[in-house]
Amino acid sequence: MAWAAAAVALLTKYKTIVPLMSKLAVPAFSMLASVFAYAWASRSWTIGIGFVAMLFIHEIGHVLAARRKKLPVTAPVFIPFVGALIAMKRNPRDAATEAYVALGGPLLGSAGALAALIAGLALESPALVMVAYTGFFINLINLLPIRPLDGGRIAAAVTRWLWVAGLAGGLAVIVYLRSLLFLIVYGLFVAELYRKFAAQRGKRPVVLSFAAAIPAERPAGVFVPGEQHRRRLDFATWSSLDGIQRIEAVWEAAGIRETVELAEPLLVEEVRLAGFRPVRDERGETVHYEAAIEIVGFPHENDRYHDIPARVRWAFGAAYFGLAAALAGLMVLVQRMLPVHAGWG
Repeated sequence: MAWAAAAVALLTKYKTIVPLMSKLAVPAFSMLASVFAYAWASRSWTIGIGFVAMLFIHEIGHVLAARRKKLPVTAPVFIPFVGALIAMKRNPRDAATEAYVALGGPLLGSAGALAALIAGLALESPALVMVAYTGFFINLINLLPIRPLDGGRIAAAVTRWLWVAGLAGGLAVIVYLRSLLFLIVYGLFVAELYRKFAAQRGKRPVVLSFAAAIPAERPAGVFVPGEQHRRRLDFATWSSLDGIQRIEAVWEAAGIRETVELAEPLLVEEVRLAGFRPVRDERGETVHYEAAIEIVGFPHENDRYHDIPARVRWAFGAAYFGLAAALAGLMVLVQRMLPVHAGWG
C-alpha cells in the first residue's frame, strides 16, 4: 500500500496519470490506504483512523496558513508509514511568510491532538489517548530545527543559528528512533547547509549577457562610445508580484535604459558595458547601435529573504519555543496518566 500510494502521488505530480482522475482522488485514495496500513499495524481501527486524522489536521493547518498568505497549495497526500505532505505552487517571498505557513501545521495539529486527549479521557478510551500522544509526538518532532521539517522553516524566521542546534538534536533523534527515514531527512539537511554556506565561498559569479539596440539618430551633443569602450553601468533590480526578478541597466549619457527579466534569482554584483558597435546596412550606413551588456552576480539565496524585523523574530520565537514546551509537557502528562488508567477497556 505504501509503495502504491507513493507511486500514485508521483504520477499525479508529474501529470502522467489518466486525466480523468479527479484532483481529490489521489488524496482520498492515499488517505484510505494510510488508514488501512496504520489500522493493520496497530490492530486497531480507532488508532488507524485517529492517526491519519492527526496527520490530516496538521496538513490542513499548513493549507489554511498558506491561504491566509495567498499562497496556492496542493491537497494533502498521504504516504503510509512516512506521513503526509502538501506542496506550495509558489514560493514564499520571505522567511517570515515561510515560517507562518510552517507554524500553521504544528499549531492546528497540536490543537487536534489535545481534542483527541480530551475525548479519550471523557470516553475512557485508551486508543484515543494513544492517538493524542502520537499527535503530540508528531508535532513535536516536526518542530526540530531541521529542514524540510516545519521547525527548520520556522527557525529561518527566528535565527538560523537554530539550524546548528538541529545538527546536534537530529543525531540524538536518529539514535533514539533508529529511523532510516529520519536519517535520510537529516542527510538532506546537512547537504543543504553545506550548499548554503560552505560551498558558497567557492562559487564563481554568473555572467549573463544581453544586447540593447539603440537608434542611430543621436541628438547633437550625445556621447557615442567607441567599440572598445568598457564601463560599469548604474542598475536597479526588483521582483514583481509574479515572482520574476527584473534588472534595469542605465547609462544616461548614451541613452541606454534597458530592462531584462531573469529566470532564476540572482544577487547582482555588477552591471557593465562589454561592447558597443554600430550595425551597418549594405551601403555602410549605420542602422543602429548595439550595446553588449553583462550582468554579474551570484545564484545564492538573497540575504534579504531573511531580513525580518526584530519584533517579528521575537513573536515567532515565542510561538516556536512555547509550542515545543507545551507539547513536551503534554507528552509527559499523558505518560503519567496511562498507568493510572491502565484498566480501561
